[in-house]
Amino acid sequence: MNLSTLRNIQGLHAPLKLQMEFKAAKQIQRLPFLHSSNIALDTLRGNDECIGFEDILNDPSQSEVMGEPHMMVEYKLGLL
Repeated sequence: MNLSTLRNIQGLHAPLKLQMEFKAAKQIQRLPFLHSSNIALDTLRGNDECIGFEDILNDPSQSEVMGEPHMMVEYKLGLL
């Protein structure tokens, strides 16, 4: 839903609350070597009920690229 429409219908608090929820959901992360499903963002966007091409053919467990977990975490923390 458009934020201006939401503001006209429910008031100023609704778009502000939605933007705060988006910001909080974007900050949630797993360790760098683990795939994140971002289910919170999908739920806020309304994509949690849709089945698309990427849901079937983009399975992270079948990924050919898997790095060394310790090295990836050290790189993410700036130790390397």
